[in-house]
Amino acid sequence: MRERLGLGRLLPLGEAADGAWLAERAAGAVLRRAAASVAAVGPVTLRIALADPDRAGEPAVPAPPGALPPGPLRIEAALAATADAPLPVTAAALRAALFTAAREALGLVVTEVDLRVTALLDQAPAAVPPPEEQAAGLPPAGAVATAAAQVPGVVALTGVLGAPVHDEGGHIRIELATAREHRALDVARAVRTAVTADRQDRPTVTVVITAVV
Repeated sequence: MRERLGLGRLLPLGEAADGAWLAERAAGAVLRRAAASVAAVGPVTLRIALADPDRAGEPAVPAPPGALPPGPLRIEAALAATADAPLPVTAAALRAALFTAAREALGLVVTEVDLRVTALLDQAPAAVPPPEEQAAGLPPAGAVATAAAQVPGVVALTGVLGAPVHDEGGHIRIELATAREHRALDVARAVRTAVTADRQDRPTVTVVITAVV
């Protein structure tokens, strides 16, 4: 239960038709790494939520427990910065880095990045990368798990929400970790294709990414 709570919310990944969700903890690790590459930026605290909850859509497939509905996202970041560059310049660079990482590394649909400077630093912070994400992998068991595990970019199947694969009633839910070198949304789409390729019942598929390592 503690590990499940540690995932944070499950964020919609891509569009509603993609049927994919990404753990907020996993998204935050990638975004903080992008923030750490911006000069004059110190520690960053992130929160990711729906940009407009009242206009969120309906998922195209059964959503996993605790998942946010499909819809554009807002990143809220609190940061410390130095005066080496004007704050508007630093903020613009950080905002661009977060937008780019969300779109190109993950596939999150982010429409807003709100920044708040909480402290001014006397000198540039030491370049300390965020801790590496860890994924407790489970050996694939069954045709669905085996097919998913062979998709490029899948590091391991995970079981934070329960069994890594739920296959019943014409619907599959599969939980996994992806490699940082692969865009998370692209991996999720490839997993959906792989696990339904030989199925005659044409099941719907929900992909939950719990870590990006």
